[in-house]
Amino acid sequence: MTPATSLLLLSNSRNYGQDFLAHALEPISRLAGHDDLVFVPFALADQEGYGKLVTESLAELPNTVRVATPDHDGATLISRASVLFIGGGNTFRLLKSVQRLGVMKDIIKRNTEGSLRYIGSSAGTNLACPTIRTTNDMPIVSPDGLESLGLVPFQINAHFQDDDAFEGHMGETRRTRLVEFLEENDTPVLALREGAWIERHQSGDVCLGGANGAILFQRSSAGGAEEYELSTGHDLTGLASTVPIYDSPSAGKRQT
Repeated sequence: MTPATSLLLLSNSRNYGQDFLAHALEPISRLAGHDDLVFVPFALADQEGYGKLVTESLAELPNTVRVATPDHDGATLISRASVLFIGGGNTFRLLKSVQRLGVMKDIIKRNTEGSLRYIGSSAGTNLACPTIRTTNDMPIVSPDGLESLGLVPFQINAHFQDDDAFEGHMGETRRTRLVEFLEENDTPVLALREGAWIERHQSGDVCLGGANGAILFQRSSAGGAEEYELSTGHDLTGLASTVPIYDSPSAGKRQT
């Protein structure tokens, strides 16, 4: 039986008060079916411990979980995977590790062709965007550029927190940072709250799942940002035809 979904992008791996990945077992199972699942733990320093945590968290599913290592064997495992799960952590470290392994073009090609289903969580979700420019993470390492997989043609901000979560905070909020992004780039940003995710079906339809919804930030004609509150079940298929434009005020460069 062909799985219903080919892409699952989670905002987070753990919901408050729940076990690791407990909130996402249903959509993970829906995408993975009964196939082996290859987990990529490169976004954390303790990759062995991370792999063990994910393996234990998915134990009730019928899938065998195999953990990739950042070497030739890991690259081979990734290249043969039917289902690839890239976990969260630091997005810059993740991107640099995947670049070094030389598997990015293969992941893009195989997901586009339909031979590879992709699950991302947090940093793994950021990696599915055209660039990692809308990550919340500190650049603790320097990858070779910010371009990533582009499995979706728009940007995502995971773990989005509304302004009222910052009571008493006098610095910039997450909303401020995303508005700044849109001052320089003409690419929509889907800000996923905790518990939310995106699913792309085999038909090509894209929808918002999970809990707590999202906010879609788009550049306005005046150069600022327009915001649209989206609830669970919202049809995001229109975003799949986005043509992302980066550095638009100065150079008008298009992401290819």
